[in-house]
Amino acid sequence: METIKASSLKSKELVTNDLKEILELVNDGKEGYQAAAEATDTAELQAIFSRLAGERIVYAAELKEHIALHDEDAGNEHGGILGDLHRAWLTVKQTFSSKDDHAILVAITTGERAAIEKYDECIADYADHADHLKLLTEQRDGIKAALTEIERLIVQYAK
Repeated sequence: METIKASSLKSKELVTNDLKEILELVNDGKEGYQAAAEATDTAELQAIFSRLAGERIVYAAELKEHIALHDEDAGNEHGGILGDLHRAWLTVKQTFSSKDDHAILVAITTGERAAIEKYDECIADYADHADHLKLLTEQRDGIKAALTEIERLIVQYAK
């Protein structure tokens, strides 16, 4: 009986850790899009980046609700602090100093692909993530749609 309890606890902890990792990526995305909106002088891109940052704010709130369902505190209003040098969105933010719209758009795809990869990993583990599979799928699809939009803009802003 104790073994079953321990494995359930471990599973709960792993699920919560997955959600917190996704929350960090979502917050990194929010901060990345906010930085991108400030880095460009193009009104169309400012509006798109601001809208996508707003989507990430909603995603973060939804994830926090699901983390709370597991009796945990998300405690994350910003992107990750540990291992920032390895985070995709950090690279994105560094590119913004160039004010080059095409380079900014290309850099954003790196962060979005990293987020989709983490979502896909959690979705593939559907047994442990069953109680929030719908949320993860919807958010991943939203990020995929954003990536498609960014890729379209890359073509539009190619030099």
